[in-house]
Parts: sequence; C-alpha cells; structure tokens
Amino acid sequence: MYAVNVRDHFMIAHSFAGAVFGPAQRLHGATYVVDLELRRPELDPDGVVVDIGLAASVLHEELAKLNFRNLDEEPAFAGRNTTTEFMARVVFDRVAARIAGGDLGAHAAGLQSLRVTLHESHIAWAAYEGRLPGAAPA
Repeated sequence: MYAVNVRDHFMIAHSFAGAVFGPAQRLHGATYVVDLELRRPELDPDGVVVDIGLAASVLHEELAKLNFRNLDEEPAFAGRNTTTEFMARVVFDRVAARIAGGDLGAHAAGLQSLRVTLHESHIAWAAYEGRLPGAAPA
C-alpha cells in the first residue's frame, strides 16, 4: 500500500461533560497538529498517490472551519464531547466528502483509505482511519 501524508494544525477551545474528564470539564484550549495519510494500492497514472498540493489545500480549508472556534458553541457538536478521538473522525469525514466531491482530482478516485491523526502533544495523540466510501476492495 502506498501512502502520502500532509500536515497542518488548528486551535480550538472546548469543555467536556463527565467526571471522567476531571479538570477538562472546564473550558480549555487545544492546539492539534494534524496528519492526513492517504493510501492506495497502486500509484495513479502520474506515478503518485495523490496531488500533495491539493491534499494540503483541502486539509487546510477543512481545518480553517474549526480553527479558533469554541466547539462548545458550534451547533454541529451540540451535546457531544469533542474529544481528540471524536475530532479525528470529524476531520476524516470532511476530507472524505471532499475526495468524493472531486476536490483532489479525478485520479483521487483510486484512493482506498485515510488515516487522520490529531497530535495533542509530543506524548499524546489519537487517530481515526477507515476505507473511503466507494473504494475498491483491497
């Protein structure tokens, strides 16, 4: 399986509900470094996994929609704990929709899976990975 990774970051504020979160129940901030790994079994006709410039642009555009937001105030996240794990899935779904919409070019249809990793710090991170809707069987 071939893979390409692009990286960006975003900053948010949020709080969590539930005693398990201790002091994180209070409003706090997070700066996430985000890795987006795109995978496919064979290279496209140009000899690449995907256009890295387009992948970086799409990731940046999707993260910009979250950047400098208090997620507690975002209607899309009402009633949800916006944990790192949860937000990794949010970024995955948004990028997957952009791929399905053709925003990474026609050859991106050969992409099979994605992995989105949100790094909270140098010692802690969470990820979500999965097959892309409509991807050919492995």
